[in-house]
Amino acid sequence: MYFVTFVMTPAPSKRSKPKPAYKRVLLKLSGEAMAGDNEHRIDEKVVQSIARAVYGVQKTGVEVALVIGGGNIYRGADGERMGMDRVSSDYMGMLATLINALALQNALEKLGAHTRVQSAIEMSKVAEPYIRRKALRHLEKGRIVIFAGGTGNPYFTTDTAAALRAIEIGADVILKATNVDGIYSADPKKDSTAKKFKNLTYIDAINRHLKVMDTTALSLCMDNKLPIVVFDMHHPENIQKVIFGESIGTTVRN
Repeated sequence: MYFVTFVMTPAPSKRSKPKPAYKRVLLKLSGEAMAGDNEHRIDEKVVQSIARAVYGVQKTGVEVALVIGGGNIYRGADGERMGMDRVSSDYMGMLATLINALALQNALEKLGAHTRVQSAIEMSKVAEPYIRRKALRHLEKGRIVIFAGGTGNPYFTTDTAAALRAIEIGADVILKATNVDGIYSADPKKDSTAKKFKNLTYIDAINRHLKVMDTTALSLCMDNKLPIVVFDMHHPENIQKVIFGESIGTTVRN
């Protein structure tokens, strides 16, 4: 009688893919980020780089919304300093954000992304009006939603618009892309002794006047316990790093 022994060899282990730290995010981009090194214009290469980074995040399964400033084209506060009526000047700044939103939408769709631009100022020829339920539905269907037109009201910044929209859509975090790698005690380009913060509370950011976001935006985030991560946009891969929980830049929370 012969006995046959079967040796069970374990199947090769597969490394589990890292899971994103967030389900839904709102990315806040300044208008200056769209200009690159060129003032008062849109740099096509920079926009394409941003689009690739954003689309890469969306392809991981994370729902992505964006708010873009318009400072590379027109800033409402600048118009007021030149003697223009503040309300009219702010509306001009809101229209500038729509130009940037359309430029980014074009770059994203060339990559194969599905997008929607929603504007707080009604402009039906080029964008949907902002409707919260529609925005949520777009996100659930895997579309990237770009919010333009600020809040639709003068005297409010696009930082406040970002905080408001993030809260309305139930985002897990605001990712604020800037020209520096976090929040410092002073401008690191002017003060070599400036200290970088890894973590901050909302109250510290407000009391220290650190200009992370304006006071209205910070107060909204604080009241709704919405964290903010500030990081350097010059390295587009930083968005992916933040999404997967890597500690970069500065985190603001309670």
